[in-house]
Amino acid sequence: MDAPSLPEGYEISTDPARLNVDVIHGFLSQEAYWSPGIPRSVVARALAHSLCFGLYHGDAQVGLARVVTDTASFALLADVFVLKEHRGKGLSKALMQRVIDHEDLQGLRRLLLLTSDAHGLYRQFGFEEIGNPWRFMEILRPDNYRP
Repeated sequence: MDAPSLPEGYEISTDPARLNVDVIHGFLSQEAYWSPGIPRSVVARALAHSLCFGLYHGDAQVGLARVVTDTASFALLADVFVLKEHRGKGLSKALMQRVIDHEDLQGLRRLLLLTSDAHGLYRQFGFEEIGNPWRFMEILRPDNYRP
């Protein structure tokens, strides 16, 4: 897939100093179905230990894709979002292409993600349903962020 171009005024950066933890926490804790109520301290710690792709309109953070990886064999894509007022411009495709093309994520044996509603987006970048789900195990604590 050819890298989609970003609309004028938008850019993607992996510079951790540019991340706006307040914007990211606001979305993840109040709007994302996967992390309602997540504490700001947990978001900040997750960002600090991940490869993050910030999406910006000017200086304002308007999206994110976070990758947890050893940069050698495995990565987990998480917390992918574009704020509502910036959707419908191809930004999620551009963000995903930047993730897929990043030099630290080349040659990985496995790249995973979880989604409830964006299968169509991720299929465009080669993701498929897990072929042998019986091989995967998890500890799931869905109420971890609730008081």
